[in-house]
Amino acid sequence: MKSAEILNREVKIIANNRKARHDFIVLQSIECGIVLSGTEVKSLRQSKCSLQEAYATFQGEDLYLVNFHIAPYEHGNRENHEPKRPRKLLIHKREAFKLKSAVAEKGVTLIPLSIYFSGHLVKVEIGLCRSKKKYDKRETTKKRETEREIQRKYKV
Repeated sequence: MKSAEILNREVKIIANNRKARHDFIVLQSIECGIVLSGTEVKSLRQSKCSLQEAYATFQGEDLYLVNFHIAPYEHGNRENHEPKRPRKLLIHKREAFKLKSAVAEKGVTLIPLSIYFSGHLVKVEIGLCRSKKKYDKRETTKKRETEREIQRKYKV
């Protein structure tokens, strides 16, 4: 697919994992597809999901999203989905190999940063993350506060 086609797609963000960006340093981010059932997609169209405790892990060769909560569809029947079932992520084999070797390194995990519709497809942005130390968190809040003060001074 050409890059011009990708840019023309309408992107509708369903959910962001803001806490992940606060608690982790994002080393790299990757866009993945996700395998969903029909009622899961309908529930996502209503933005009824939570990325708070979700993470990605390898089971054999495949990458799965674990603890990703999608609320049951209100108008569903007995075929409704299980809210926290593991969901398979779709990535190329060479990307999976790179991620698997990176995750083998100590202190690095795969965390979903956002979930969104790209056209009619549901995509997940996965981040290769390292945990922030307490002093790193303090440093980022200090930097943010100084930037706000500078913006206020120049705005007045």
